[in-house]
Amino acid sequence: MGCAPSKNIDLTGEVSLYHFDLHRVVGKGAFGKVRVVQHKRSKNLYALKYMDKQQCLKQKAVPNIIQERRLLEEVDHPFLVNLRYAFQDDDNCFFVLDLMLGGDLRYHLNTRGNFPESVVRFWTAELASGLVYLHSNGIMHRDIKPENILLDAKGHAALTDLNIAMHYSQHRMHTSVAGSMAYMAPEVVDDKRPGYSWQVDWWSLGVCVYELLWNRRPFDGKSAEKMRESIMTHPIRKPSQRHGAVSSECTAALFGLLERDPKKRLGCRTGFSSIDEIQSQNWFSQINWEKLQAKQLDPPFVPNQDSANFDFSHQLDEFMLAEKPLTAHKRKANPEKMKPEMRQLETDFTVYDFERSGRRSYYPLNEPLVAEHSHDGRLRPTFTSSSHTNTNTYVQSSTATSQTRSSTSHSERPRYSSQHDPR
Repeated sequence: MGCAPSKNIDLTGEVSLYHFDLHRVVGKGAFGKVRVVQHKRSKNLYALKYMDKQQCLKQKAVPNIIQERRLLEEVDHPFLVNLRYAFQDDDNCFFVLDLMLGGDLRYHLNTRGNFPESVVRFWTAELASGLVYLHSNGIMHRDIKPENILLDAKGHAALTDLNIAMHYSQHRMHTSVAGSMAYMAPEVVDDKRPGYSWQVDWWSLGVCVYELLWNRRPFDGKSAEKMRESIMTHPIRKPSQRHGAVSSECTAALFGLLERDPKKRLGCRTGFSSIDEIQSQNWFSQINWEKLQAKQLDPPFVPNQDSANFDFSHQLDEFMLAEKPLTAHKRKANPEKMKPEMRQLETDFTVYDFERSGRRSYYPLNEPLVAEHSHDGRLRPTFTSSSHTNTNTYVQSSTATSQTRSSTSHSERPRYSSQHDPR
């Protein structure tokens, strides 16, 4: 399996699919798949994430794809899945990313259940480092969950999927609801609150920590309303010891992350995202943070590389000829008349090559917006469940008033809702 022979391809020219040999599929998303690829010139292995343009148009996801492309260009950190190349052809948009062969944490939760406290502490420290980096660059993730935490072959953790990430404003709170509801912070789901900012990511991390420790979530509900009530009001309890005993230091850190008041939440108490708060917590006292951030510590959990750490069924569609195999081909010289959304993809999903391009910021102007409320003074979120994830991703259009938006703003996951979140 691979691309066309490279003898007539200029491997020093602008990056394209011809520059890579294609290997196994390791994941599947809403608009395409993720597979292992090898760069023909450097021989380095990467993950190729590709998205079908027609599906993106059909589900009104073009602004999100462009926003993710731009955000990925802004960041580069040991505990993020970083962008190395970006390009497109007539059918697909492509991200070439750091390869994480250890699988995602949802896969490991499903296959082995909960993890020892020492393993969860190590991953939490790495993810906290990545979160502080994102927040220092003005970005909140908004969809931290086990599916979006990947392990590399050695067992180091990294955050991925910036599809609904956004630049947060220093001048106003955000009121649109986006993400996976079981991991949403109280200030996101509570229609009486004024809004939210980057502090929501620390809450979501806390929910992940709880789930990794006990293979269950701290909040539950068979409907969106019951889930909202659970997140906002139900007491947070540790499961009984038969589900796994943890130290008092672990409990203190966990309950600090799951603090309903964002100003008192662990990682948020200084008024800005702080790794110092995490480092000073007793649970992390034995971690050498300098070595951790240099990836010089040995992870306590190493994924089994003798077996695939992903769902093998992702490969079957091509093997069974249920879909067209991915192949490299030359672009049309004179494309047919394009829809405006397709033209936007052509224009704004620009080529990126980490060996030639410096990181750049698309940070938008933080213009203050005034939130609109209903007649009774409350924000009124309306939830819509997604059809492709088992943790239910929801979106709600922003209650902020519309203003002229710069080209760097983007919508709330428009594959579920076509309404935009003015920034």
